[in-house]
Amino acid sequence: MELKSVDLGYASGEPVLRGVTVTARPGEVLAVTGTSGAGKTTLLNAMAGLLPPRSGTVTVDGSPLGGRDAAVGRGVVLIPQENGLAAILTAAENVSVAVIATGGSPADARRRTADALAAVGLAGQANQLIEELSGGQQQRAAIARGLALQGVVVLADEVTSELDAANRQKVLELLRAEADRGATVVLATHDPEAAASCDRELHLADGVAGWARP
Repeated sequence: MELKSVDLGYASGEPVLRGVTVTARPGEVLAVTGTSGAGKTTLLNAMAGLLPPRSGTVTVDGSPLGGRDAAVGRGVVLIPQENGLAAILTAAENVSVAVIATGGSPADARRRTADALAAVGLAGQANQLIEELSGGQQQRAAIARGLALQGVVVLADEVTSELDAANRQKVLELLRAEADRGATVVLATHDPEAAASCDRELHLADGVAGWARP
């Protein structure tokens, strides 16, 4: 995935980010860092097809990304900061519905759901409603959903913010495994240790993006 000279903003206000140029490569984990309000979520939303750039281009394999539906069809998975789970569904149902919606068969959805929930330590909570889970468990359920989709690009927005040290480490290992299978992984984080585990680090400050570790 490549962004070239991208300006990003909402409505008619000032741009949140200006002139962002970055290539996120298959097989690597790219950290996006910065203080709260620096634009990390804005950047990931643009990479997910949720926020069209005001100027510049966002491409995947050399072709324009398009909107969110097009991005989903091209295998761009977003694990949002607010989890985006349906409270009235169980953890397993949240994962399975997403797999089926992106073309998986019911049998495939069952298998991938079980594997993903087990990977994040939620096998025992598979049949619990999301609203019955703790904040950290909900975050892990959202991560499981993202993993089950087996994306070409995996965008993870502050996915370790509510996790204890052991679960944070496990999630970082799972994101690394996604990169090892060939996915492009982008992790937005304010956690220096999480950022340090990534291959490169793009830092956002004062509306611009610069390399902390190229």
